[in-house]
Amino acid sequence: MKRPVMIELDEAAENPAQAEPIKDLPDATQDQLHGRAMQIAARLGARPPSLVAKLLWRSILALLGFMASLAAWRFVEGLFASNPILGWIGAGLLACVVIAALIIALREIAAFSRMKRLDVLHREVSSLTGTHDVTRTRKTVTKLSALYAARAEMSWSRKRLAERGPEVIDSDTLVDLAETELMRPLDSAARLEIEAASRSVAATTALVPLALVDVATALIANIRMIRRIAEIYGGRAGSLGAIRLARAVMTHLVATGAVAAGDDLIETVAGGHLAAKLSRRFGEGVVNGALTARVGIAAMEVCRPMPFRALPKPKVTNIIGRSLTGLFGRNQAGTKDS
Repeated sequence: MKRPVMIELDEAAENPAQAEPIKDLPDATQDQLHGRAMQIAARLGARPPSLVAKLLWRSILALLGFMASLAAWRFVEGLFASNPILGWIGAGLLACVVIAALIIALREIAAFSRMKRLDVLHREVSSLTGTHDVTRTRKTVTKLSALYAARAEMSWSRKRLAERGPEVIDSDTLVDLAETELMRPLDSAARLEIEAASRSVAATTALVPLALVDVATALIANIRMIRRIAEIYGGRAGSLGAIRLARAVMTHLVATGAVAAGDDLIETVAGGHLAAKLSRRFGEGVVNGALTARVGIAAMEVCRPMPFRALPKPKVTNIIGRSLTGLFGRNQAGTKDS
């Protein structure tokens, strides 16, 4: 019979309570912070599907739709054959499903139409620069004002524009007046959405150390932010419209290189020496929040029915300074509105 082997230790075993604490990663420097989550999210959002993939998915959806329709029809026929009352109930439920699907399709078509309307207005206003055609400018300004006729919160701005507009005899001045009266409250609401999204992405990156969670959070938060910005400017997008709009914004950012986090971004956002005091996760959170602010500003430019001219375009430093104040301590970036 085997017996256990006893080994005598000359020294006493170490107590786990006396073990040294695990050291955190070294303090992040400006060269180490790249906003990985936001860069991955932007590239995923901007990646165009290949023609083969589009054909494959559309074929699969068409096949599944055909199979589901045939199965539902045969199911209703079977109900009619067994019991006419059950057959009529099944037919009524199937009709409700078809009507709901048609309503959703019509809403998506209307969403694309609204986004196209904003696009057309943006091009019209841009083409007015330097034309000195007051009559054409007044027609375009009337279209801009009519875009928000159904919104009660815009009634005061539209009233001021209607009162002051007839006094203006210069085309450029009239466009500046329309932007000041109509776009100022909408820009403020859009900035609040960008600040909320930046705060959410930054907090998740810093506080949830799970792989791909920060990427998923960045994608969801940015799509929701872009959709809300489109709604603010009058281009309420459906599900497909929001995805298409987000892809357009991300593609623009990737093409222009605006998703890269450079030293100047860390310096302005973190206040220089503050970045050295943060851990790597907190530093990544700050950078991801700043890159989300960049996406939001790009979405404002895409969804806004007129380009920035009389009003200054928001800056990342101002937005991130307000959104992250109190989240990682007192931010050094200025919070004065631009």
